[in-house]
Amino acid sequence: MLPWRVRIELHCHSTWSDGSASVAEVAAKAAARAPVVMALTDHDCAAGHAELATTIPNAIRACELTCVEDRRAVHVLVYDAAGDERWAEFESLLAKQAAGRRERLRAIAARLFHQGVVLDVEPILARADGRVVGRPDIAAALVAQGVVASKDEAFDRWLRDGGPADVPLARLTIADGLAAIRAVGARASLAHPHQHGDRAARWLKQYRADGLDGIEACYGRYDTGERARWLRVADSLELTATGGSDWHGEAWTELGVEVPEERGQRLLAWLGRA
Repeated sequence: MLPWRVRIELHCHSTWSDGSASVAEVAAKAAARAPVVMALTDHDCAAGHAELATTIPNAIRACELTCVEDRRAVHVLVYDAAGDERWAEFESLLAKQAAGRRERLRAIAARLFHQGVVLDVEPILARADGRVVGRPDIAAALVAQGVVASKDEAFDRWLRDGGPADVPLARLTIADGLAAIRAVGARASLAHPHQHGDRAARWLKQYRADGLDGIEACYGRYDTGERARWLRVADSLELTATGGSDWHGEAWTELGVEVPEERGQRLLAWLGRA
């Protein structure tokens, strides 16, 4: 007999960052799936939480924080386990991250100009109205102008990491990010560890004592073997296994992932929701 399983959703996105669904649409989809724990994790932004909580009152305030290590972008899922006024300090950090993203778009446009592509990013920034912006917005604008046929082509030609028009975002180191997370009583989990290969386990060992004591072992796109690989890492390092779909609005993907009840209970305790 299979063990009892519970559904969780601790990694999804809305139009506040690079998702295509509004917060209301995310909330409605989540309510239909009824996860035992839910968080909206927009990139460097927690602005959608208040609206989500009107539909899912026990939702956890959260975000996906962009850090850098070994010259690589590293995403850390941040969960407001304390749920008190200290989170305002973290919002200040997110505001700085968002400002850096806006300046990055202007710098990318300048590089594109030197590549022979004229793109005015000011209308993009004006339409954002507080939403976190990034390279996907540039890619979408290039498609709209007919410069490229797809966003993938925009990244392949210009916007990929290290590409001709890419501008590195001034990011926090993992250590600096974790210091800010600890200061507000939040929890941290390494997102989609497969993207980092062997580096993931090394960073988790290095920063576990600093608060990186979660790992997204139950990532929505993992097959059974990949999930088992990262669950072994979680167990060997005594980390909490988190999980989520990383849903951005795709029609073919459902919100939430299922985990054994025992792991779900450990996760809820880690989040202060036991």
